[in-house]
Amino acid sequence: MRGDDRNHTGARLDRIQSADATFGCVVSDYNMPNVDGVTFLEAVRGHRPKLPVLLFSGEEPDNVAAETVRAGLTDCPQKGFGTDQYTMLVRRVEHAVEGEGTFDPEVETEADGVGILRADERFEEADETYASLYGYAADEARGRHWTELHPHDEVEHIRTHILPVVEGGGEWHGRSRGLRSDGSLFTESKLVTALADDRLLIAASELRESDSNGVG
Repeated sequence: MRGDDRNHTGARLDRIQSADATFGCVVSDYNMPNVDGVTFLEAVRGHRPKLPVLLFSGEEPDNVAAETVRAGLTDCPQKGFGTDQYTMLVRRVEHAVEGEGTFDPEVETEADGVGILRADERFEEADETYASLYGYAADEARGRHWTELHPHDEVEHIRTHILPVVEGGGEWHGRSRGLRSDGSLFTESKLVTALADDRLLIAASELRESDSNGVG
């Protein structure tokens, strides 16, 4: 690790944390020489809880750690090849600035697994933890419609109370009921936020029975 790498990153963070500085959005890499994306994001959120932060990452979307989502990730556009990736990045930055798609880091909502819904409401990606909550392997969850993972009355609740909140760049956090592949139900803690291209990022974990008094 070179000293100039440490100095450059520290100087950028100092500028972001300065009370006099004005920023519309922050774009950072996920893997950096002297700090990882989670640590950097947490440092930004400590001073700028509502500032849009994008991690321009080479990681697959389903590899984005749930701890990064909880820390307040706005979006995680994936690096590609050629100039198209930068056109995409500009579009995602515009979406982040125009919307308010950030998580509140003070909300005590657990989230262990991460899934991404396409515009057609089917899963583009789901990590093993997220898929296993509902009794599936990750490859079995991909392509499934989200309504398959909830009982009928909860589907109606999500359509009327959750999706309208996140449409257009908002976020929702709270509890809902999940439906496993074997037909059993469980209470889940859930975070939902809008990404670009009409996709949704969902992070969830199962709540213990002692913690699940009431579903909202």
